[in-house]
Amino acid sequence: MEQFTGKVWVLGDDIDTDIIIPTEYLALKTIEDMKQYAFSPLRPDLASRIQKGDIVVAGKNFGCGSSREQAPEVVKALGIRCIIARSFARIFFRNSINNGLLLIEQPDLRGDVKEGDEITVAVNDHIIYGGRRYPIASLPENLVEILNAGGLVKAMAARNGVNRDSLNRS
Repeated sequence: MEQFTGKVWVLGDDIDTDIIIPTEYLALKTIEDMKQYAFSPLRPDLASRIQKGDIVVAGKNFGCGSSREQAPEVVKALGIRCIIARSFARIFFRNSINNGLLLIEQPDLRGDVKEGDEITVAVNDHIIYGGRRYPIASLPENLVEILNAGGLVKAMAARNGVNRDSLNRS
């Protein structure tokens, strides 16, 4: 079982895809160009403060709004290791898994955790924060395969024997 520790950034309920990446920045050429504007309507400096391996903890309905695939791509490009929320919009959930971004639903952590603290995630088992163990559900094996491969395209390439180096998506 994979385990990792990361610094927490706390967000509220109903973080929609327009907050994750505002519409006006979708015209930029690459996700790398867009990522500096992530979460800017809510917290303009947040994207510049996030470090590789950090974790977002949010309330209910994270990723609601449009089905834009750039939203989870931008989050992943920032180096966020996973998002833990009370609940996720279903389309955002699928887009995230398909892009290799781990999402975890956990109903209690958001009410307890403080921004800047560290948490430890044991994937498909539990989260540890402040000496307390927060249970999490296991993801189905097919979704774990996609996440471990770095996304759906890479997972299918590996399953079908295609050279992963020939894929241009990250």
